Amino acid sequence: MTNSANVLTGKPLATGGVLMAPLGATAPTDATTALDAAFKAAGYIGEDGLTESNERSTDKVKAWGGDVVKVVQTDFATTYSFTFIETLNTEVLKAVYGAGNVTTTAATALKGTLHAVKVNSDTLPRQAFAFEVKDGDAKIRIYVPNGQITEVGEITYSDEDVIGYEVTVEAFRDSDLGANAIKYLDDGVPTA
Repeated sequence: MTNSANVLTGKPLATGGVLMAPLGATAPTDATTALDAAFKAAGYIGEDGLTESNERSTDKVKAWGGDVVKVVQTDFATTYSFTFIETLNTEVLKAVYGAGNVTTTAATALKGTLHAVKVNSDTLPRQAFAFEVKDGDAKIRIYVPNGQITEVGEITYSDEDVIGYEVTVEAFRDSDLGANAIKYLDDGVPTA
C-alpha cells in the first residue's frame, strides 16, 4: 500500500545537522533522545546537504563456457559527504585541520576571537558523528561510531561565495554495532 506520508525531504534539525564527538561517546539508541553532551554541533552545512554513499565492489566468477555462476563481494565502504560553511567555528576548524593544530583564544576588549590554524600533513583523528535530519515531525538520526574525515576538498576564497570545507567521512565498521553506521527513523506519529 502506498502512503505519501512516508515520503521525506532531508532538512537539518534547527540545532544543526552534523555533530561530532570523541570516540567512545555514549551512543544514541533512537532518533529523538538527546545526544550525549560530548557531541558538538558543526553549525551550518552547505545547501547540498548530506550525501551518503554505499559502495560495493564485486567480482564475477564464471564457469567454463562463460556463464556467471557466483558474484563475490570484494569491498564495501560507507562514506558521508557534506560542506562545512561556518569558517570561524572552532569545532569545524578542529575537524578539518585536527584538534592539535587549532588554537583558539577568546575575544578581549581589543580583539575578537582568534584562531591560529596549522596546515600540515597530520592524519585527521577518528571520531563519532551524528547526522540529524527531519521533515515535519519525522526524524532520522544517522550514527557513525567510528568515522574519519579522509578527504578535504579545495578551499576557495572568493567574494562570490562563502568559504567552505567540503569533506568526506569514511565510516569504519564498528564491532559492537556490527555495521559502519546505524540509522534511526521515527515517523513522528504516536498512537492516540
